Amino acid sequence: MTTQRDEPATTADERTMLEGWLDYHRRTLAWKCEGLTDAQLRTPSVEPSELSLMGLVRHMAEVERGWFRQVLVADGAGPIYGSEADPDGEFHLTEADTWQEAYATWQAEIDIARRNAAGFGLDDLSKGRSRRTGDQFNLRWIYTHMIEEYARHNGHADLLRERVDGATGD
Repeated sequence: MTTQRDEPATTADERTMLEGWLDYHRRTLAWKCEGLTDAQLRTPSVEPSELSLMGLVRHMAEVERGWFRQVLVADGAGPIYGSEADPDGEFHLTEADTWQEAYATWQAEIDIARRNAAGFGLDDLSKGRSRRTGDQFNLRWIYTHMIEEYARHNGHADLLRERVDGATGD
């Protein structure tokens, strides 16, 4: 695995540090998927869970969209893979699902997330609200939550990758 993952500077300002750690965790997930075939990336390897590396990447595309589009700027973007009939559609893969599509979609959502976040200060409130509570979120909260979300799922990716081909690493 060769994806470059430099840790953020230890003396950066708050925004630079938050963005740096979020990017670090985004790169970690890409690194965990590197060098595998589509079939390996679709493999749910920790039974009985149907979780796979490709499913995690598709999930994180949905999460990027949810927080940086639906909540932060309220742009009306709907789900990518999910539907009313299958709200967890990002995890339900078929032979037709490819890494090329999943990765491109994820990266496109990351690019949009960066552009949208650039227009907000850390204390600025989101234009959208929580579906559950109706609360608004400041950008600092969204960044912190996204770091937590990626860190948790990167732990899942560690286990999935090891089961797929034995590769390990931080």
